[in-house]
Amino acid sequence: MSAQDHHTSPSRRRSFRALLRHVLHLQESPRRTALAFAIGVFIAFSPAYGLHTAMVVLCTWLFGLNFVALLTGALVNNPWTIVPILGATYWTGAWLLGNTETPSFNWDDLSFSGIYEQVLPYLIPFLLGGFVLSVIGALLSYPVACLLISRYRSSPGAETSQPLPPSDHVG
Repeated sequence: MSAQDHHTSPSRRRSFRALLRHVLHLQESPRRTALAFAIGVFIAFSPAYGLHTAMVVLCTWLFGLNFVALLTGALVNNPWTIVPILGATYWTGAWLLGNTETPSFNWDDLSFSGIYEQVLPYLIPFLLGGFVLSVIGALLSYPVACLLISRYRSSPGAETSQPLPPSDHVG
């Protein structure tokens, strides 16, 4: 193996940049791409864990939104951010409900009903906090994404490109 094989060649970097330009110029307005990203951020903060990818696919299909922008927004919630998001979700809901006590967890009863009864006090604050943070995240991310996409598209180095052709392959 040569040293060149271990590094990305300049032509590969250029082709990645070309693909990125295609994604950022999908013949839709910056507002529509930013909307897709903001909905993705809404999904990222939603408490429907395990369903985020399905929600991205559903929104892409139902509303005809940009899949890449939606998925990018949803990936705000990832393995590196999940713990802070979960904590912020619960504490936001608890704060809004005026809960100042931290529910305790009894590790002695790990039966289904025991866990259910112990997790129940977390449920309403978690759902409320998730909804509130989803709305706030979407409302904040939309103008930021719209501004960044608009600036990128109007920059001198950004060239307008045609949309990617549909794939001829099925599956």
